[in-house]
Amino acid sequence: MSMTNKDFRARARIGTQLAVAAAAAALLSAPEVRAQTVYNVAGIADFTGPYADVMKDLAGCRKTVFDWWNEEVGKPAGVALRIKDFDGRYDVAQISSLWPGMKSELNPVAALGLGGPDVAALAQRLPGDKVPLINATAGYGFAWKPDSWAFNARPTYAHEVAAFYTWLQQQRGGNAPLKIAVISSEVSPAYVDIHKGTQQFAKDNPKILEIVETVYTEAQPTDLTQQVNRVLRKDAQVLQVLNNTASVVAVRRALQALGKTDIPILVSAHNSLPASGKAIGDLNQMEGSFEVYGLAVPSDDATPARAFFDKLRTGYKLQAGFTTPCVMGMAQGLLTVRAFEAAAKAKGGKGVTGADVRDALLSQSFPSESFFGVLPAMKFGTDAPFPTQGNSVNIGTVEKGKYRLKQASVPVPAVNKW
Repeated sequence: MSMTNKDFRARARIGTQLAVAAAAAALLSAPEVRAQTVYNVAGIADFTGPYADVMKDLAGCRKTVFDWWNEEVGKPAGVALRIKDFDGRYDVAQISSLWPGMKSELNPVAALGLGGPDVAALAQRLPGDKVPLINATAGYGFAWKPDSWAFNARPTYAHEVAAFYTWLQQQRGGNAPLKIAVISSEVSPAYVDIHKGTQQFAKDNPKILEIVETVYTEAQPTDLTQQVNRVLRKDAQVLQVLNNTASVVAVRRALQALGKTDIPILVSAHNSLPASGKAIGDLNQMEGSFEVYGLAVPSDDATPARAFFDKLRTGYKLQAGFTTPCVMGMAQGLLTVRAFEAAAKAKGGKGVTGADVRDALLSQSFPSESFFGVLPAMKFGTDAPFPTQGNSVNIGTVEKGKYRLKQASVPVPAVNKW
């Protein structure tokens, strides 16, 4: 007998409801709903530092993931995850000084970081404190060590840009390598790591990539016209700007002043095309530029990631835009709750520790469906703090003033340690 569209939609709703019920039931060790046990998560944010401009969306979206999980999965199981944010200002010294108080106040089962400064400040402390750090950003070469307590859902930035340059060189054809300039800074260990990793890939792959110059700027540059003019005279075809939005704005204004707006800028999730376009005036200002990362691209396409965002906004009072910082926050939150979910299942919801959450991260395979397509399928190992097998990235661009997905699931090539 044929099934009508109405029947199909009804069955789809039932299937979704059953999936949610099954996830909640998996946490229960008894059929009755128990009194709620609350576990804490420490959130490291940046409300006054270089990423303050994107923090509302990132912190808001990751918090609302916890609101959703608490209601639909945790509540029936008698457990809840509470996140409290602390302003680390994306600064190693500030995060280091805050951590003892954060740990004492919350006794957290996990900490959520923003990137390099968090890893630099806490990597040596986490094993003794038995608290896993889960980052929304890509990984780092200086943290590329076995048996880590700091985890990244994405490979390193060098892996991500290597995937982009390999793809772009193939798209342009010919045997000549791409010539790029890297705009960076030495104010953060993360920034230094990104340009060192890119340099390593270029050194190992001279047929794909040539770096004409690495330009070092201050944290919040205002005028880079002289520097950009210099690298353009060296025939740079792409300008890599993976530090912050202020740097993207300065580079784009320099290109405009020089009449070279056809030169693309490459950015990442934390200083995305929409965010950078908004900072400089409008999205049209980023025409022809690119972004690359191992997350869902928050375009207008109908995707599972967009549907999950809409659920958070309509059902859980999310006050944020569907932006790349928001996707980072959703990814960070989803990876955390799914790891905690697995740990709670193993312990019946009682006595879950940070060590249990870390064990779940290392032992579980997480399908992309469990992340609503925000992240790809995920499997960690003890060899690195990020997945090292089967990685891929998505590439976004601005074409005729429209933000869109340019290429999905681009394979990540091998990148040697630096």
